[in-house]
Amino acid sequence: MANYVDFIQNQLKESAAVKTAMTDLCSGDIERAGLLCAGVLGKGSKLLLCGNGGSAADAQHIATELVVRLSAKLNRKALPALVLSANTSTLTACANDYGFEKIFSRQVEAFGQPGDLLIGISTSGNSENVIQALKTAKILDLRSICFLGGNGGTLSDMGEVTITIPHSDTGRIQEGHITVGHIICGIIERELFQDSGGV
Repeated sequence: MANYVDFIQNQLKESAAVKTAMTDLCSGDIERAGLLCAGVLGKGSKLLLCGNGGSAADAQHIATELVVRLSAKLNRKALPALVLSANTSTLTACANDYGFEKIFSRQVEAFGQPGDLLIGISTSGNSENVIQALKTAKILDLRSICFLGGNGGTLSDMGEVTITIPHSDTGRIQEGHITVGHIICGIIERELFQDSGGV
């Protein structure tokens, strides 16, 4: 049986190195994103989130932290966050009738209201359905944040705030994205509920 200790340790060290790089390169953008989200939610508007594959899972994870809670010490009201990859009937119908590139933008059109905020997650920055969602969000006067990786791709200049993980490997980028998501949720809870205790 092969010994994977070296492989495991190298993977952990690489992951840690990405987080260290994020400390210097991403902290300001993460703060701006967190405060933007808190401002939107504080005014009674909602967040929409979208992404493909692992990024869809990250979108769902972040939405869950907002609807339920991040901090177990905080008993707060639910926050409105809607993930656009969860309804398989909507996704398959839209892909069949309009094309896969429209599966998120169609839902932004349906659910987005001026003042809402769209978080688009794409490790490459080139996911066409996320690009179309951002375009629709802009037309409808939604705020926007992009979670990206590498060089940011096409989406690099499309979000009001852009957080780009400084690595080219999909797994490392996704690890960075979920960390960013947790930090943003933490900022939101502190901004909106800091007088409620527990955060």
